[in-house]
Amino acid sequence: MPRDQVIFKCSECGEENYIGTRNKRKHTEKMEIMKYCPRCKKKTLHKEKK
Repeated sequence: MPRDQVIFKCSECGEENYIGTRNKRKHTEKMEIMKYCPRCKKKTLHKEKK
């Protein structure tokens, strides 16, 4: 199965807030998305956890 579950981590506080999926074959690089962080109480960059 090419889809993989990933955990997104806030780049400012390090809180793991979101879980998503990505296609490993089409997107080999790590994902970065702007999401709301409840700990920071603002929209921050969330990066894929290792």
